[in-house]
Amino acid sequence: MESMIRDIKLAPSGHDKIEWVKNFMPVLNHIDAVFSKSKPFAGKKLVITMHLEAKTAYLGLVFMHAGAQLAITGSNPLSTQDDVAAALVEEGASVFAWHGCTDKEYDMFINKALDTKPDIIIDDGGDLVAHLHGDRADLADKIIGGSEETTTGVIRLRALADTGKLKFPMIAANDAYCKYLFDNRYGTGQSTWDGIMRTTNLVIAGKNVVISGYGWCGKGAAMRAKGLGAKVIITEIDPIKAVEAVFDGFRVMPMQEAAKIGDIFLTLTGCKDIITKEHFAVMKNGAVLANSGHFDVEINKIDLMSNAVSKRTVRKNIEEYKQKDGRKLYLLAEGRLVNLAAGDGHPAEIMDLSFGVQFFSALHILENHHSLENKVHLMPNEINIKLAQIKLNSLNINIDKLSDEQHRYLHQA
Repeated sequence: MESMIRDIKLAPSGHDKIEWVKNFMPVLNHIDAVFSKSKPFAGKKLVITMHLEAKTAYLGLVFMHAGAQLAITGSNPLSTQDDVAAALVEEGASVFAWHGCTDKEYDMFINKALDTKPDIIIDDGGDLVAHLHGDRADLADKIIGGSEETTTGVIRLRALADTGKLKFPMIAANDAYCKYLFDNRYGTGQSTWDGIMRTTNLVIAGKNVVISGYGWCGKGAAMRAKGLGAKVIITEIDPIKAVEAVFDGFRVMPMQEAAKIGDIFLTLTGCKDIITKEHFAVMKNGAVLANSGHFDVEINKIDLMSNAVSKRTVRKNIEEYKQKDGRKLYLLAEGRLVNLAAGDGHPAEIMDLSFGVQFFSALHILENHHSLENKVHLMPNEINIKLAQIKLNSLNINIDKLSDEQHRYLHQA
């Protein structure tokens, strides 16, 4: 099977990484044990575009064990781990990805994966779907459906669906309880600060941390920053979320005010131009800028460079932009996802639930695509409950159950 990777000789360390995460992913282990026997995806081609690291690789292997023919590519140029990509090739997958690919190579890899003519897709951010509604629309009729991992991608999907242009049914895996309650909150919260602290080697305690966006990702990042001793400031456009942030104990203000006092800035909105020229103009010397939104457009890099007299890499994944007045502003991981571009992404135990959602989303598409409209669908809640119960079982945790009398009481007319 055709692949395009950096170096197949890197595979041994990739296998080690995959074996490591398997120890902490009991939900996927359970799914693997059950569906490797029944092989429901036999004869089906699957394309996955996600952050290509060990946890994603294990998801891919679970699909392969369940019968799928897998092609996989990365959803971010800096999050691909070349040794993991090589390990997947040795396992029989078609892999099109390498770390640090150019924009042109990134598009080429997606097209190479689509050349396998998939039946089902799993997307992360919406680029795969965008190609299938653009230059690769010729393949859309073969797609029976798919799922989307991120908030950003779901926003793009709903924009297509709202105009009647979505060509196949998609499940918003991001909107499943067992995804956003844990992945977006605890996963993003921990992995974002792992990436920032590993990259900068700076203390968080006592600093003014400005977090843009108080969705589930923002909540998780704010909670972790508070736990690390930071003084947290939230910027928002949604009045309801702003009130929630206030009640959670955080200061809320416009970015123009926050820009003057922030020490570390973190964007998690899914939108563009959150931090721009007027904000850079008033920032402190030494301000650190990071992003955990899917695309590198939340911190406007063109604006950042426009008032700079020099730009240099001062430490791995840290670029210094020296301003005309002598101030130095520091951008982490090129403004890309700091938790993946400068870290290892979400913890394995968190992605265990998220990838359980992805597996069952694909299975739901496989079993029900004939009756699903070309819209964005939610994963049935009984699957959320099933996944949560598998997770509890793996933790040896028991919970109460309703008695027959209690059930009748709650469901009486």
